[in-house]
Amino acid sequence: MSSHTTPGGPADGPAAGPRRRLIRELLLVAGLFAVYKAGRMLSTDRTDEAFRNAGRIWDAERALHLPGEGAIQRLLLHGDPLVHTANTYYAAVHFPATVLFLIWLYVRRPGHYLWARRVLAVLTGAALVLHLTFPLAPPRMLGAAHLVDTAQVYGPSVYRAAPTTDTMANQFAAMPSLHFGWALMLALGMIAATRSRWRVLWLLHPLVTLFVVVGTANHYWLDAIVATLLLGGALLVVPRPQVRTGSLAVVRHLPRPQRRVRPPAAAKAPAETVGAGR
Repeated sequence: MSSHTTPGGPADGPAAGPRRRLIRELLLVAGLFAVYKAGRMLSTDRTDEAFRNAGRIWDAERALHLPGEGAIQRLLLHGDPLVHTANTYYAAVHFPATVLFLIWLYVRRPGHYLWARRVLAVLTGAALVLHLTFPLAPPRMLGAAHLVDTAQVYGPSVYRAAPTTDTMANQFAAMPSLHFGWALMLALGMIAATRSRWRVLWLLHPLVTLFVVVGTANHYWLDAIVATLLLGGALLVVPRPQVRTGSLAVVRHLPRPQRRVRPPAAAKAPAETVGAGR
């Protein structure tokens, strides 16, 4: 009898494992984001509570002597191009930058990718709980703040003018600011995963994001402060990646010192016999 085997398909090749891991990660991240988006929509109809909380946050900031959000907005309103750029940054940088950050880590730093993904999941989950338990109207909606809704006036805007009719976003989910929390994690993740002497410049991303979210009146200072505290808690909970870049790893890869071999002693020449053969 002769036996014959059926050649395996593409899924059985050496690339099947990495492909399956990639698909699993894409489904996991997409699923977590979908749960977050669906969950935060549960508080869209709590308008009265959101405005009461906004008044409390505004009074708390004044009691803490935090700088007014209006001081930052006045800097943006010096010129239409500047405020338009800030609105564009708020609308177009937040999510794509985080996705590119995760993709780069997945390809170049797999250990750091798992760490960053878990930290972002913990941070986002904690933010969702706070969004549901503490609905908060942003400062652009608060009459006492006397701020301009820059997105609606100058564009572009990712929100509808009426929060209760916005089916794409929960405008009462200001606390905490995930714009700032994700941006700060991106910077910390890139600093941890790279070795460039300029890697500290990644901190410019959360700094610009903070300037933008406050100046466009989408968030209070306390929204960013709470996001920072939640991120700090997530970093304490999630273990850092074990990457062999320490002194032990360096020592292991150093070349072993070669044993010095002493040359053999030169054989002594026989003394000449004076007068030999005479």
